[in-house]
Amino acid sequence: MNSEFLQLYLVTDPVLCGDRGVVETCRQALQSGVTAIQLRDKTASTRQLIEMAKTLMVLCEKHGALFIVNDRVDVALACQSRGVHLGQDDMPAVAARRLLGAEAVIGISVRSVEEAVTAWKSGADYIAANMVFVTDTKTDLEKPLGLDAIGRLKKATPLPLIAIGGINSMNADTVRKAGADGIAVVSAIMAAPEVDEAVLGLLPGTHHT
Repeated sequence: MNSEFLQLYLVTDPVLCGDRGVVETCRQALQSGVTAIQLRDKTASTRQLIEMAKTLMVLCEKHGALFIVNDRVDVALACQSRGVHLGQDDMPAVAARRLLGAEAVIGISVRSVEEAVTAWKSGADYIAANMVFVTDTKTDLEKPLGLDAIGRLKKATPLPLIAIGGINSMNADTVRKAGADGIAVVSAIMAAPEVDEAVLGLLPGTHHT
């Protein structure tokens, strides 16, 4: 896949964006330079997810960005999304590929070299180093991977790698220098008072003080 789609990857959160809402936050983020949107909402019904996915897909297509559904292969199928992001406890990538087709983009969260290699051999298109730093939006994992893990995971496979977990404008460039092809963020954009300023601060090469 084209790793440029992974440059700045936004994962949605309906609570963090407050009254601004998911759609408006994503619209502003895409307009400002976000290259991929992942729809993630653990509380929404299947019907609500499908409706939201259709709306966000239109926005992503308008801005030439990648649209991904988190976890739910059924929702990705229903809205004909370009792809799905899977965790270690979700549907195996091989099964997801069989359902979604050869052109679908499949990402897999990993925390070890073994998981990265398995994801690659299973047909994943990219891997995500899951929780690089401590974050309030990821409470199901014991400890952060740290920067060194990015390099190890990147070297384990030829796949593009995104890093997620506690990434903000102050450490985004450091994460990229550690080997990540792109960064994925939740609160750094979803909870930002000014979305355009937040996106600008996370894009590659932006100077931070």
